[in-house]
Amino acid sequence: MVVLIIISTLYALFTSLLWLTWLRIPVFRPIKTLEQSPTITVIIPVRNEATNIRHLLEDLSRQTYAHFDVIVADDASTDNTLAIVQQYASQALFSLRSLPLGDERTASPKKRAITQSIALATGELIVTTDGDCRVGPDWLASIASFYEQTGAKLISGPVTFTTGYQKPHPTLFDTLQIVEFASLIGSGACTMALGLPTMCNGANLCYEKRVFAEVGGFAGVDHLASGDDEFLMHKIAGRYPNGVRFLKVEEAIVSTHPHRSLSAFYRQRKRWASKWRAYESWLPTLLALFVLLSNVAPVVAVLGWWFGFLTAKTTLMVVVLKMIPEFLFLRQILVFLQKKASVGAIPLTQLIYPFYVLFIGLAAQGKGYRWKGRNLE
Repeated sequence: MVVLIIISTLYALFTSLLWLTWLRIPVFRPIKTLEQSPTITVIIPVRNEATNIRHLLEDLSRQTYAHFDVIVADDASTDNTLAIVQQYASQALFSLRSLPLGDERTASPKKRAITQSIALATGELIVTTDGDCRVGPDWLASIASFYEQTGAKLISGPVTFTTGYQKPHPTLFDTLQIVEFASLIGSGACTMALGLPTMCNGANLCYEKRVFAEVGGFAGVDHLASGDDEFLMHKIAGRYPNGVRFLKVEEAIVSTHPHRSLSAFYRQRKRWASKWRAYESWLPTLLALFVLLSNVAPVVAVLGWWFGFLTAKTTLMVVVLKMIPEFLFLRQILVFLQKKASVGAIPLTQLIYPFYVLFIGLAAQGKGYRWKGRNLE
């Protein structure tokens, strides 16, 4: 009983700290006219994105920022992704280059795509996103302005799920994914603000090209399929402790698709969770373990009450300590991400999440998974 209360109390304090930290992160106000305009190379690693890539290229054509070029690194797509990019290059309002990659076996196709693209990049800043993402017209302008004002070596931007351009209304599964993903984005932003960065997302990431070379790029983690974003962030944070920042502004939000099936969702989360063994820093692993225990605690408390080992008062205390601060934190993140309609799904997500965390944690112990039509280690 004492252990459950201690864990729940610590989690309530931790979540309250995240909530207060998020409130203290100022909303960025971009400068419309920059004294110096950094050049940007947008890198888009793709594989079989024929359905989506043109939408993203059209979004890039509508950018209010002019000092950028784009490299689409096609990882041996089996559909007509490459042909779409090459055709669009003839009409693009920006410099667009396709980089066809061979189908040779590699441990991390995405890291290979980014590394080879950076070798060709002319921009001072590298900005990465994914082929199934959508961006607003001021996306690059807000990144460039933030870089000029802060001098950050790595900038992590907000990412959310959207369904508006696929179907009129999200399903319950879509909404649960939106809430769960918001927790990851918010936690990553707050740990950066606290000077202890833990996570970021490669769908909206910016870093200096010279710093990528300075820290050795993906060397040392290029044998891992996942982690093109977080491992690089940890490397840069290690060299520049104050150089990793989160860009809190709505104009910088990048949207992507939620998964359409449980199997696709499971494969992605297993891929993400599989990299925990390779972290050099103890913090992400310790945080993951703490979150796991904190989510298991209410389940154990309810079972303890059911079988008569715990009183109803103790059980209620454990549940409330977890759910109330967590709700307040998640609500703030969802409102910022323009997902206020998903706030009502937070309690349901909180009921499901303990079982999800335990399942993914166990699944990550196994090796190998299938991703983009390939079997990866």
